[in-house]
Amino acid sequence: MSYLTGTPAGLAGAGTTDVRTGIGVPGIAHPLLAPAEWGDLARPGPPLHWVVLDVAGGPGTRPDPHCLAAAGRLRNAGVRVLGRVDTAHGFRAFAERIADARRYLDWYQVDGFLLDRCRSDRATLPEIRRTVTTLRTLRDTPHIVLGHGVHPHPGYAELADQLVTFSGAWSDYRWSQVAEWTADHPPERFCHFVHGVPRSHLDEALRIARWQGAGTIWFTDRHDQGGRCDPWETMPGYWDDLVSRIGTGVSE
Repeated sequence: MSYLTGTPAGLAGAGTTDVRTGIGVPGIAHPLLAPAEWGDLARPGPPLHWVVLDVAGGPGTRPDPHCLAAAGRLRNAGVRVLGRVDTAHGFRAFAERIADARRYLDWYQVDGFLLDRCRSDRATLPEIRRTVTTLRTLRDTPHIVLGHGVHPHPGYAELADQLVTFSGAWSDYRWSQVAEWTADHPPERFCHFVHGVPRSHLDEALRIARWQGAGTIWFTDRHDQGGRCDPWETMPGYWDDLVSRIGTGVSE
């Protein structure tokens, strides 16, 4: 299977099984629709790096007490909560992005942000740099993830704490390749979100993530059904199995 574009010396995670993989949750449905899922995330044990809070395609238009309570339980459990800020592939204005971030901070006391649907080309580097630089002034040491979903221009690695370098279906992931420039960075800098992963292929999916040097993952057996539903909104049917395979005690 073509996990690598090559085997450069020092590739983070290549050929090893000791990468401390953890889970990044890209956005469970509203707590009123998925109370059990939010409860599971707040329980001790799962190796969670962070959980994304997406109230209504962003922070919403007014504070939501149910989301505040859910975020509070996670933060009390020592789990980072990130607000989802949609960049709309570069079509949302800078002021709108920052306004969303401020609402997340004011209403939900988030620990950082997922800048979702980021463009990956070099041309948008200055605009994302401006956004990230401003976000870092809004609170102390926010954790910032750029949600490209593909390998972007390597300059983006200088801007954020983590990059989502794969987001898509298992049928694509199992034949995916990693960009060689990622060898210059440790696994904790990269995230992979994969839907449609069968339970019987969990070990294979984890091996791919480790070979490609991704320290944060979200694997689910849910499907997007041709783009008609969001596969991230519910927990994977094998949640307990996934947690046990990764292990506990790696939350950052």
